[in-house]
Amino acid sequence: MKKIWSAVTVVLLTAVSAVVIAYGSSVSEREIDTSGKQTYAWPLATCSTEETITHVFAQTFAEEVGRLSDGKMEIQVYPQSTLGGDRELMESCKDGDIPFVVQSPAPQVSFMPELCVFDTPCVFDDIEEARAAIDNPEFFSVIQRIYEDAGYQILGMADQCFRVMTSSEPFTGMESFKGQKIRTMENTYHIQFWNAMGANPTPMTFSEVYIGLQQGTIDAQENAYELIVSAKLYEQQEVLVKTNAVPDYITLIVSDDFFQDLDKKQQQIVREAAAIAQEKARESADERREQREEELAAEGMEIVEIDQQTWEEMQEACQPVYENIRKQAGDELVDLYMGVE
Repeated sequence: MKKIWSAVTVVLLTAVSAVVIAYGSSVSEREIDTSGKQTYAWPLATCSTEETITHVFAQTFAEEVGRLSDGKMEIQVYPQSTLGGDRELMESCKDGDIPFVVQSPAPQVSFMPELCVFDTPCVFDDIEEARAAIDNPEFFSVIQRIYEDAGYQILGMADQCFRVMTSSEPFTGMESFKGQKIRTMENTYHIQFWNAMGANPTPMTFSEVYIGLQQGTIDAQENAYELIVSAKLYEQQEVLVKTNAVPDYITLIVSDDFFQDLDKKQQQIVREAAAIAQEKARESADERREQREEELAAEGMEIVEIDQQTWEEMQEACQPVYENIRKQAGDELVDLYMGVE
């Protein structure tokens, strides 16, 4: 494995002096003292704040690793891009410099193009269906191979439930999408989806969304409930439409080189901790979705459910998007995800 601190990591260390890690030839030789306890905490990095499900996932995993190892294994969580942005974290994770990362699969698509399967829109009627799809052992084994081939291990997937749309316009069906300037992520398939809906997708960094809505640069946006509340978008938007087109997934990954250096017992602890953290994050997501929806209604937002006819019209309009995702991810992966026999 590469020496941990590249020049970039040294710069990061200036800002986070608590992260002091010295790698040698193997985990047992480099970081475990004679009592079996780690000399230094292994870093886990995210780009999310401490108020998010991402942080719940990360922090629970770190705590469970400590508990299951009787304190002999220790992980320190660094949230809010403290150790770098999404792309930097992926690169550092592969090298083993930052062994653990919790993030959306969206920025991982540039490293593993097949992961665009998670951008397939209008597949699931509820979040439990989405979770069952990614938990399907046959599907997950294919996903695992993709991560392994790229130099990672995927330990688990949680979510922030679905992304939903907010707007200042009344919603009455498919016609309501047409012409709306909606903020999207810089994501090819999200843009294709909103084009298919007849909207005018406008990629924009999230930090610019509030001002964009205020100034009329955009008419609408779509995001997880957590961000809609935390950014107070209800101050600029009157309607929340439960489009529920794409689940807002969160992955927990580890450097494959780092993981292979762990002994069997340590690997088992890491996997068990990840499973517990995944379940806790999903439970928290469900609880928070209900709470956030109540908060938004209390702020005066109208909460609109998509009716079955509109949902079927949305699925029909998505056919070109499905075909493009199939070209990138492959029929096998897409069929497993969509439950096609």
